[in-house]
Amino acid sequence: MTPQLAIFLVLAAIAVAGAVNVILQRHPIHSAISLITVMIALAGLFLLLESEFIAAVQIIVYAGAIMVLFVFVIMLLNAGAEERTNMSRMARYAGVPLAIFLLIELAYQIGAATLSMTPQPPAAEVTRGLSMLLFQDFVFPFELTSILILIAILGALVLAQRGEGVPAKGGQQKIS
Repeated sequence: MTPQLAIFLVLAAIAVAGAVNVILQRHPIHSAISLITVMIALAGLFLLLESEFIAAVQIIVYAGAIMVLFVFVIMLLNAGAEERTNMSRMARYAGVPLAIFLLIELAYQIGAATLSMTPQPPAAEVTRGLSMLLFQDFVFPFELTSILILIAILGALVLAQRGEGVPAKGGQQKIS
């Protein structure tokens, strides 16, 4: 076993465990921390592919900025622990068999794709091409996305402040 394969297996296991932990956690902050773990593991996987730019973007943009925004919104909305309920009949009788079918189909497609793999161009060329597309051809959608995220944060602020100390009509404080 080569060192690269060992590192890949460790990072892949961390990413999968973090992703499962995102789903299983009851508290949203713990889910967000697990998602940061997934993002860092993915950045490590990009480093194994010699895609330093994408790994840096993964850390700076996703694990840094986006997750800070998620945590900020979670804290603003004061989201508590999630309540657990029993599985519905629809999920039990339709969802579980469909999930099993999806896993079988996914395994089949991965197996078929690995048998017909062709050599890929070096990762540096792919990264260079991706960065040129992102910062030249698609700079407007890239910037528009950041504006939409800012609007979402402002909306969360308005929703969080609506019930606390917001003056009623006429500028007078509401007394409960």
